Amino acid sequence: MPTDKQLLAKGLRRLAITLLLMFTAPVVLYEAFKNQEHPFYYPVLIFGIVLALAAVSMGFYGIKTLVDALFGPRRS
Repeated sequence: MPTDKQLLAKGLRRLAITLLLMFTAPVVLYEAFKNQEHPFYYPVLIFGIVLALAAVSMGFYGIKTLVDALFGPRRS
């Protein structure tokens, strides 16, 4: 069973985006909690939470894509 190189590259790209989001989301959340008196507290907090959720979901999709590239798509 050969490896799908295009799908593998797509999975690695998704994991690279995940790594970027895993570092930016805590920084944004930290800045939001550090400046609670600022008028943009809630928008920055919501943005940080969205980035954290995006990191988790991109991680799952990236790993799923890698598994599909290495072992083939799942047959139902």
